[in-house]
Amino acid sequence: MKLEKLLERITYQCLQGSTETEVKDITNDSRKAQEGSLFFCIKGAVTDGHKYVPDVVARGAKVLIVQDTVEVPEDVTVIQVEDSRYAMALISAAWYGYPAEQLKVIGITGTKGKTTTTYMVKSILESAGYKVGLIGTIEVIIGNERIHAENTTPESIKIQEYFQRMVEEGCQIVVMEVASQGLMLHRTAGIPFEIGIFTNIEPDHIGPAEHDSFEHYLACKSLLFRQCRIGIMNADDEHLEQILEGHTCEVETFGFSEGADLRAENTQLVSRPGYLGIAYTVSGKMNFDVEIDIPGKFSVYNSLTAIAICRHFNVAVEDIKKALKCAQVKGRVEMVKVSDEFTLMIDYAHNAMALESLLTTLKEYHPHRLVCMFGCGGNRSKLRRYEMGEVSGRLADLTVITSDNPRFEKPEDIIADIVTGIEKTDGKYVTITNRKEAIAYTIHHGEPGDIVVLAGKGHEDYQEIEGKKYPMDERVLIQEILEGR
Repeated sequence: MKLEKLLERITYQCLQGSTETEVKDITNDSRKAQEGSLFFCIKGAVTDGHKYVPDVVARGAKVLIVQDTVEVPEDVTVIQVEDSRYAMALISAAWYGYPAEQLKVIGITGTKGKTTTTYMVKSILESAGYKVGLIGTIEVIIGNERIHAENTTPESIKIQEYFQRMVEEGCQIVVMEVASQGLMLHRTAGIPFEIGIFTNIEPDHIGPAEHDSFEHYLACKSLLFRQCRIGIMNADDEHLEQILEGHTCEVETFGFSEGADLRAENTQLVSRPGYLGIAYTVSGKMNFDVEIDIPGKFSVYNSLTAIAICRHFNVAVEDIKKALKCAQVKGRVEMVKVSDEFTLMIDYAHNAMALESLLTTLKEYHPHRLVCMFGCGGNRSKLRRYEMGEVSGRLADLTVITSDNPRFEKPEDIIADIVTGIEKTDGKYVTITNRKEAIAYTIHHGEPGDIVVLAGKGHEDYQEIEGKKYPMDERVLIQEILEGR
């Protein structure tokens, strides 16, 4: 493809060479540069792509997209832009033939609820006959292919490649999680979102290499609503006005608030041994009763968001109700049948905020006992360990402290930190380092009416120890325990 075609939507300066140059492929990975490549010099948090220029030129790269000036042979074309990440997003879209323009793209942003909501939306739209692609924290789904996800929102080159493959697969709609990092790093630049969703926002992802303040985190989330046609917002979130600052989209709202366009009313908890759910009435722009097989108020928000989206695709009420009844997300309040007497679930809650939200929700079902098993990741903040220990000690009737991804730390040291937190409370606890043994303990000691939560790993199917990932799926471990292996 001619370079000139790739540059048609960006502002640039050609420092040397010609825009008539033929480009054979595009990359931001210096190891993948080859004869005829266009290479993006990205200034990242860890490294600066400009320093790899001699290497990519030696490999045959013929075009460089730069922010800083570089010295290269005359036969290499150098294009200078203000922001090479932004340019990469737009050039990638051009390279793949602007596939997003052939799709209805739904982007979901927020601190919590993105993953579950994307699966709910996919489930409803597919039940109505649409072919839907998905890009999210757990995986990318293109037709029958499932690709393990490295980031919630992939790099722009990858997103555009996925979009192109979805178009080839016959997808009409793609639903994707849009992380604040993805917005901040222009990974979604140039995507014409049909619908942008704001679920909620709480202080999170604040620190080195992420956001330097909550205000910055808010500002990045709000960028989606200058890039979508319709914005669907959580009316109950106290930061809604800030999220809407500078928006250019039509706005609709959902929530429990009286003024919301789509409201949840008459909420009722549904429980029986081995099952927890919630039922409510949808009112406002649509009116019907719905029941979901996922517990808690957050499930009402997630499903209401999905309904608000699917309303725009003329999905029949019966299709919505049927799809929501069977929507389940791996590792997100995922119930696993182990007994007729008590309920066990797997959840990804891996910080204090998520754990508090989950345990508070489950307490509303008035279990005989609330049992929480978790560990914390190694080489991460010790504060997280103290906080999670304190939360579980305060809210659970019994905490089973075990190993998570110890990485390069000793599991026993991490457990000791969690114990420091839990001992600030009156909560009962046991420590069992081996995670399989800890799960076996919770199952063998389950009492009628208990709710047991295995927290922290969720959809992950590995345990990371000293730089190596070992297979470990809690569903497999449960099966082995039940079979007596």
